[in-house]
Amino acid sequence: MLLVAAVLGVVVAGLAIPFAGVVGFSARNVAESVDDLPQELETEQLPQRTEIEDINGKTIATLYDQNRVNVPLRQISRTMVEAIVAIEDFRFYQHGALDLKGTMRALLTNQASGGVAQGGSSITQQLVKLTLLNQADTDEERKAATDDTYGRKLRELRYAIALEKRHSKDWILERYLNTAYFGDGAYGVQAAAQHYFSVNAKDLNLRQAALLGGLVQSPEAYNPTKNPAQATVRRNIVLDRMAQLNVVSEADADAAKAKKLGLKVKNQPNGCLNSGAQFFCDYVVRWLMTDDALGATTQDRKRLIFNGGLTIRTTIDMRYQRAAQQGVSGQVYKGDQAVGALALIEPGTGNVKALAQSRPMGTRKGETFLNYVVPKKYGDANGAQAGSTFKAFVLAAAISQGIPLTKTFPAPNPGYFPENKFETCDGPYQSSGVWEPKNSTSSSANPNLYEGTRNSVNTFFVNLELATGICEPYKLAKQMGIRSLTKDNIKPSFTLGVVDVSPLDMAEAYSTFAARGLHCDARPVTQIADAQGNVLKKYDKQCTQVLASPVADAVSDVLRGVVEPGGFGSALNPGQPAAGKTGTTNGNYSVWFAGYTPNLAGAAMVAGVKPNGNQQTLDGKSIGGYVRASTAGSTTAGPMWGDAFKAIAPLLPDENFVRPSSTDVAGLLVTVPPVAGKTYDDARAELEALGFTVARGGSVDSRLARGLISYSSPGAGGQLATGDTVTLYPSDGSPAKPKGNGKGKKGKGKKGRGNG
Repeated sequence: MLLVAAVLGVVVAGLAIPFAGVVGFSARNVAESVDDLPQELETEQLPQRTEIEDINGKTIATLYDQNRVNVPLRQISRTMVEAIVAIEDFRFYQHGALDLKGTMRALLTNQASGGVAQGGSSITQQLVKLTLLNQADTDEERKAATDDTYGRKLRELRYAIALEKRHSKDWILERYLNTAYFGDGAYGVQAAAQHYFSVNAKDLNLRQAALLGGLVQSPEAYNPTKNPAQATVRRNIVLDRMAQLNVVSEADADAAKAKKLGLKVKNQPNGCLNSGAQFFCDYVVRWLMTDDALGATTQDRKRLIFNGGLTIRTTIDMRYQRAAQQGVSGQVYKGDQAVGALALIEPGTGNVKALAQSRPMGTRKGETFLNYVVPKKYGDANGAQAGSTFKAFVLAAAISQGIPLTKTFPAPNPGYFPENKFETCDGPYQSSGVWEPKNSTSSSANPNLYEGTRNSVNTFFVNLELATGICEPYKLAKQMGIRSLTKDNIKPSFTLGVVDVSPLDMAEAYSTFAARGLHCDARPVTQIADAQGNVLKKYDKQCTQVLASPVADAVSDVLRGVVEPGGFGSALNPGQPAAGKTGTTNGNYSVWFAGYTPNLAGAAMVAGVKPNGNQQTLDGKSIGGYVRASTAGSTTAGPMWGDAFKAIAPLLPDENFVRPSSTDVAGLLVTVPPVAGKTYDDARAELEALGFTVARGGSVDSRLARGLISYSSPGAGGQLATGDTVTLYPSDGSPAKPKGNGKGKKGKGKKGRGNG
């Protein structure tokens, strides 16, 4: 160290700050300064690009701050290794952290030129500089990593010595080749090989390796895509150096110099904007950003997602995505004063199969960064009024309460309904007003559940809601996935739809009917793996039986009438058993169609949007190439759903709905018993004896002893059919944390389950 310090007393002055020697630096000063510096350099994981894959493992998007893919030294061609060592530090394997000969040679060259004409840094010293720059979080740290100062040179040297002590030469060279910037956005030799030549680093030949080896000195000055002449000169310098060192023969070097650069540039798309599924990609990123398991803060999670070299396996099927996008784009054009959106979900898993909207991602006219398909939490758009698609929740509640499908209710036009006659979760609705809704469709004077639903008769459903109360349909809609609902929505108009609903939430809800009452949370990601292929986290499906299967079967049987001959959506039938519901709002500000087959559910929405983002009526607007005098769920939103499902139908298994039994609905449902406080085995045995299927949920905060059942879902008193699933949630032995502590860890606030 004293020898190094003595040399540096002269060398640093000559290389870094040419006149420093005259202001009092001495060997003693240098030695003391070196001893004061930290002795270790923490080499953090290098930023690497993240790949988002579809359900089949094909990349649909790449995310990165630095386009880098780490590779081990054995996966870098020997020629590439020889080229970089020859031009940057040919004595790399002979000297230590400091190449004294190279440093003195650079000093003499610089003195002769009167400036800094040649660098004397070893590959290890260069790696230190690159590492400090790469790990700098602030402008001050970045400046400190690049300043030509006495202090930086000393710090780099001390760190370089530490690296040489801790790591092998091969490790240092591998790290250097993966860290170095090769220009044109390519970090590391693998990304550079793929970018400039469309090959992997292990396949680089002499001509290619020499070009890349020459780039690290000045990546932009020698950038072959912008400065091919300078790049050629620099490549030939590397080839001459390799021949001079007998790494290659002069004949091979001359042959390589006689050839053109041989570029085959392949740009690596970055971000969701360049994806074939732009808004699905954006949804995946924002969905993962809410997962505390990926980092304590939003910034930590973002850093991992964009720099962690992750492989994110998603649920999207690009065949479905293309069909969905074509269905939307064919019906609503991007420049229309309306937005078309369609979400597809797989019943029984919650897998999000496709998300499509009419306005592509971007800043040009007819483009947007608002994701209208997903909830505001993930897309910044407010959603739209869902119209008569909400009638399905009242229908399901009625069937759950034992109202026969053949029961009739009056359908006056207009209706006359005192609002205090409607029951909420807290008693009669507090209003002295009278609601007078009108029918936009015709029917008999007293339709039954089949006719009233097929014709979407408003006052029929208002009377049905009087019979069911508002509370149960409201709770059911929340359980089925309409998370935007609040207690403010518990009002008589609930059955005709509420505001701020997204197509994804509606598709999730209707998939519950298709899955025979089993609700599964929307799931865009199945697992995340790190850069080494180790699975960091799996995202299992989250499913709960919220409707008795015979009730869901009965709903499907009623909704089939909408897409069968005589129904409003008969033209949309995809050629497979299907069910659905139209939705049209007052003023036609938005129109909907939500429907499903036994194995795929989807919700389509068209909403009028002004240039300033505010909603407006669709009537009189040009949509899909012609002016619509009037709009409706079946004729405006429905065709998007129909076109997509007709294209996808050949890919779906041939399945049929289960026909409901009147006896099942009327009296053979089984009541879920109270199981709170019992052991898991005892609770499971009791439930299985009644014919239920039992699933185990995650542990939850509870005052009960660890392992005892805190509650079930559905809770005690709920009614299901034999074979339906009851999920048990064991206690983790810790009481629920007070609200407002910001933790919100295990206890998810499962309220109203009925089992304590």
